[in-house]
Amino acid sequence: MDFLKLIEKRRSANNFIEDVTLTEEDLVPIFEDVKLAPSAFNLQHTEYITIFNPELKEKIREAAFGQYKVHNASAVIIVTADRYAYRQTERLNKGMLDLGMLTEFELQEIIDDNTKFYESRGEDFMKEEAIRNGSLSAMLFMLAAKNRGIDSCPMIGFDEDQVKEILNIPHNQEIVLMMTVGKEKESSRRLRGYRKPVGEFVTFIN
Repeated sequence: MDFLKLIEKRRSANNFIEDVTLTEEDLVPIFEDVKLAPSAFNLQHTEYITIFNPELKEKIREAAFGQYKVHNASAVIIVTADRYAYRQTERLNKGMLDLGMLTEFELQEIIDDNTKFYESRGEDFMKEEAIRNGSLSAMLFMLAAKNRGIDSCPMIGFDEDQVKEILNIPHNQEIVLMMTVGKEKESSRRLRGYRKPVGEFVTFIN
């Protein structure tokens, strides 16, 4: 899809067409696109838990205060990000080492630099950084999904602790947001909300 048309067509879908089935095969190409999302130091903090199972989806709906779009969406996706992604530096760069693009010395420098960068800033920074990187990835997912004809809605209205318990999400993973995905029921679409003019949210300094 033309990019300008894509950003215009992407909407937060508040209602989905019932009984539209999505499969792993439908979503994998979107995740292939999402692999190209930017992340600090290429640490790729973000992970996606994709729920098709109707019974599990209803448990997530309870944690989302009964919101109907969780029920009639084709899938629910929980976006998480690793606070300690820097600990994966060696694994993520091993391929470059094997190809001779990095030396052992250079790789150790990268590991040491990443470790110092994160550990010197503390747990609050690590949490913020996880959410920052996860948000970048999730936004790309929503655009990539719309480009392939799948609608989505980002959500923050849910009990985070309850979702973590239902899905056994480990302590190092921050929940960034929830997304419902499927085919939007356009007949119930709301008008797009007011958007500020550029002059109200952009400052140019020359």
